[in-house]
Amino acid sequence: MSQDNRTASVRSIRSRFRAIAVLPFAMLFLAAGGDLLRQRGTTEPPLRIPTDVAWTRETLAIISRGDGFRGLLLARRCSHCHGEEGFSNVSMIPNLAGIDRSSFWKQMEDFKSGKRISAAMQEIATRSSARDSADLAAYYSILPTSSDSQDERSFPQAMRDPSRASMAIELILFGDGRRGIPPCQACHGPVGSVKGAPSLTTQNADYLLEQLNHFANGDRANDINIRMRSIARQLTDQERTALAEYYGAGFGPDTRAW
Repeated sequence: MSQDNRTASVRSIRSRFRAIAVLPFAMLFLAAGGDLLRQRGTTEPPLRIPTDVAWTRETLAIISRGDGFRGLLLARRCSHCHGEEGFSNVSMIPNLAGIDRSSFWKQMEDFKSGKRISAAMQEIATRSSARDSADLAAYYSILPTSSDSQDERSFPQAMRDPSRASMAIELILFGDGRRGIPPCQACHGPVGSVKGAPSLTTQNADYLLEQLNHFANGDRANDINIRMRSIARQLTDQERTALAEYYGAGFGPDTRAW
């Protein structure tokens, strides 16, 4: 063996020896680090799959085949809470008139699978088939949102603090790039729409605020790509209130006017 080959062989042996010698210390360090993380409560949270719904051709076909007339008949069991014409008389309960079909269907499926928690809605959704949800979606999506003197809707609700309107307008139209917050209208209209993202134009203030708070603290986690959780956590309490009250007062931009 040449001198160069012997030298290379010796270096290789020394390198392997160092790796073997360092390995026990590395393992001890990693173990100690893991214990420290557990003590501090900073371990990674368990993986949460936000929804079982996938926007496939089959899914969209089910939704598009919804029968509005059959949905009208099914909606008789929904009117007690959501109103005869899709507008609730309780501000904590969502309005369904004019809702996007895919948004409604997704929420029903999420209630059914337990991805979205609601004692009342989970029981109802569990008894509803995919066709039932599609028919209800078809019915509610065509209901007019204009005011009706004969219904008992709680919408709109006056803003408790009108001075918050400018704060809401800023977030709806422009968001806040410094915090990575996109404008609300980017998903909820009028600039664009996303499958499963409802219009907020005629939604009740107390319901919106409750949902924003649920997204912010993680109680609601059925948003795909963690979009709403990320945004809601960045918003301050005052900003969430401002947005909920602004939309709830009927001031939000109407996507159908564009």
